Amino acid sequence: MSYLDGVERMLAQIAAQDRLRQVEPVRRAGAIDFSSNDYLGLARDPSVVQALHRATRVGSGGSRLLGGRDREHQLLEEELAAWLGRERALLFSSGYLAALGAIGVLSSLVSSVYSDRLNHACLIDGIRLGRSRCEIYPHAALPSREQRRSGALVVSESIFSMDGDTVAPAGLLDRLGEDDVLLIDEAHALGVVGSQGAGLACRLDDPRVVVLGTLSKSLGGCGGFVAGPARLIELFINTARSFIFDTALPPSLALAARIALLMARRGDDRRAGLHAAVARLRTGLRALGHSAIEDLSPIVPVLLGEERRALYVAAQLAQFGLIVPAIRPPTVPAGTSRLRISVRADHTREEIDLLIARLGQCIATS
Repeated sequence: MSYLDGVERMLAQIAAQDRLRQVEPVRRAGAIDFSSNDYLGLARDPSVVQALHRATRVGSGGSRLLGGRDREHQLLEEELAAWLGRERALLFSSGYLAALGAIGVLSSLVSSVYSDRLNHACLIDGIRLGRSRCEIYPHAALPSREQRRSGALVVSESIFSMDGDTVAPAGLLDRLGEDDVLLIDEAHALGVVGSQGAGLACRLDDPRVVVLGTLSKSLGGCGGFVAGPARLIELFINTARSFIFDTALPPSLALAARIALLMARRGDDRRAGLHAAVARLRTGLRALGHSAIEDLSPIVPVLLGEERRALYVAAQLAQFGLIVPAIRPPTVPAGTSRLRISVRADHTREEIDLLIARLGQCIATS
């Protein structure tokens, strides 16, 4: 029996649960995209794109510790650290690898790890690779200091990627002991909330707070980073495997991220437009009878329950030129399949209203 027989069995099982995924073709021209995490609309901004046109090389040539050193990396790290109010930042080639590297190192410094039940897969995988004792706590309900083992790493997102709700880093910090550390994933908060879009942890001047971020969402590019105390960053450089052994981010992408970061910091008008569009969408969803919490998040889920129903509504919306992805298990818990609407600053009132109207029609027939 060939291993390919096992492949076919597994694919058949996934398909039978309506959970088979495919890489979709490029969105057709004229479609209105509500799937992208490009919250400030910077990925296509001419100033950001022009930065790539000035590139004199494509790849970085190797890891940062070999031949991948470039001044653009250093400048971006300095500007990210200043933005977030941290002593130092370190670039990785993706946010996923930043999570794996940071958690692997931090978990070696503590006795146990506490992880929010709804944390992103990159955080879960980092914890698994770290092999530390881990306790998964109910969403947004970190046990008190008295209920936890001392010397713990607490891992949480600030804005959660699928539910679109917020956990305040300040509240988590209040529950830390002196020998604890908090890794807060600000991927969906940076650029969106806080002074100059610096996220929800930007005002927490405490060395126990370590920030995980990405260049691929509000900054419209590619790459990830960790920011925190300078000596911790030195330790990451020397022990984080996903930094040491990975090819460095291309300098052209670092330059584009620097341009995007400057625009994000000055982007209060973009943020105001984003939050106005989110509020309009939430109001429209409530008028349709769907729950829509008031929150800072640009992520608005529409819970539909079963996989088949979510797929049907997403497919119907696509027929109207509206791209809204259906999210199914194992990305979300069983019975909570949903549409995940990502709102951007460049979505117009007319596009939001069209989405609300078509959603009402498609859900009614599902």
